[in-house]
Amino acid sequence: MVLVLQGGGALGAYQAGVYEALKDAGIEPDWIIGTSIGALNGGLIAGNAPAARLERLREFWQSVQQPPFPAGSWSTIFQGLPSFFRPRIPGWGALGASVGLDEASFYTTEPLRGTLGRLIDIDLLREAKTRLTVGAVAVRSGRMTYFDSNRCALGVDHLMASGALPPAFPAVRIDGEAYWDGGVYSNTPIEAVFDDMPRRSGVIFSVNVWQPSGDEPRSIWEALGRQKDIQYASRADSHIARQQQLHHLRHVIRELSQQLPAGKRDTPVVRELLAYGCGTTMHVVRLLAPSLDSEDFYKDIDFSAAGIRMRWEAGHRDASRILQRAPWNDPVDPMQGVIVHELSARSGAQVRQVRPAPGR
Repeated sequence: MVLVLQGGGALGAYQAGVYEALKDAGIEPDWIIGTSIGALNGGLIAGNAPAARLERLREFWQSVQQPPFPAGSWSTIFQGLPSFFRPRIPGWGALGASVGLDEASFYTTEPLRGTLGRLIDIDLLREAKTRLTVGAVAVRSGRMTYFDSNRCALGVDHLMASGALPPAFPAVRIDGEAYWDGGVYSNTPIEAVFDDMPRRSGVIFSVNVWQPSGDEPRSIWEALGRQKDIQYASRADSHIARQQQLHHLRHVIRELSQQLPAGKRDTPVVRELLAYGCGTTMHVVRLLAPSLDSEDFYKDIDFSAAGIRMRWEAGHRDASRILQRAPWNDPVDPMQGVIVHELSARSGAQVRQVRPAPGR
């Protein structure tokens, strides 16, 4: 079972609710893949023993709540969040000052380093009993990098690099190389599952917090919000559509191999060609955080107690519904390797299967 978590700041409370529903059902993820706030949530889960995970998530989200000031998100902009980030005053008035990349940001995230250090068992994170992958983009090359606990020992720096969204937050260096938030390049890290080797059958919970579709904006303010949604919803549909096509072809190769005489299948050239085929089936369960009535352009910094609570409850509710339905247990077309299931936007409870577009 794989848990894929988008970036989205305060919207990530929805992901915590999804995890709580999984835990209620007796399910712990084998692999967590996250970007930005998804990487932080993933680190809090993978970096704690199962019995402590939910409590650590609660502690984190309680620690980043906005103080109950009437200014709302404006207080976060001007004052930061004590356990997450605080303003770097010189940066606000000297945009052109050559301060170096490590200080080229509006805020410092040193408070977050202390928060994560307190809430995560780094030794447990490095043991990688639960696999964790976090996405960040290299500042100089612009290449997306996935730091994977199966390949390297992860620490707080890797989590913070994945959440270093410029120009708000500073880049984080790992082995001397500077990294920014993976959402700059790809905010939905589901491709890490599809590209993993060897390929495995499984259930992938893709937990999305940005709205890929929406109404036409009626103002500049609404246009800014819609642009932000489109930018950070980021290519998830195209990644999945491509993988549906690829896995269909892999299943076709597998079926064709059964039509070959045994002697022909055993030749080195044919064996190499048949290796492109497979019989894996990946069920992608797509969950999408609902829009709140109060949401606007600043929804990803709405760390209000009410906003966090409503999003957490929505994640728990949506995940509980789809777990009860368990559509991945239904019969599927044996020629399809990637099956997508999502909650119906109209009923909120009905689960529908999203089939690939016809064609070859």
